[in-house]
Amino acid sequence: MGLMDTIKGWFGKAKDVADQAVDKAQDVAGDLGEKAAPVVDKVKHAAGDAVDKVKDVAEDVKHKVEDMVDGGKDAAESAADTAEDVAGAAAESAADTAGDVAGAAGDAAGDAASAAEDAADAAQDAADEVKDQLDG
Repeated sequence: MGLMDTIKGWFGKAKDVADQAVDKAQDVAGDLGEKAAPVVDKVKHAAGDAVDKVKDVAEDVKHKVEDMVDGGKDAAESAADTAEDVAGAAAESAADTAGDVAGAAGDAAGDAASAAEDAADAAQDAADEVKDQLDG
C-alpha cells in the first residue's frame, strides 16, 4: 500500500496548493477591487463632468443658432420692406414720367397741328396772292 499512500499524499498536497492558490487569488482580487474603486469613481466623475460640459456647449450653440435665425429673419423682413419701398417709389416715378410724357406728347401734337394750320393759311395766302397777280 505504499504506492497508494504516495498517490494520496500527492493529491492531498495538490489540493492544499490549489486551495492556497484560490485563497491568494481571492485576496488579490479583493485588493484589486479596493484599489480600482477610487479609479472607477474618478472615471465616473470625469465622465459626468465631460457630459455636463458637452450639455453646456450644446446649450450655448443652441442659443447662438437661435439668435442667428432671429437675426436672419429680421434682416429678411428689412430687405423685404426696403424692396417694397423701392418698388413703390419706382412705380410712382414711372407713372409720373408716363404722365409727363403723355402731356408733352399732347402739347407737341397741339403745336404741330397749330403749325400745320398756320402753314396751310400761309400757303392759301400765297396762292391767293399769286392768283391776284395773275388776274390783275
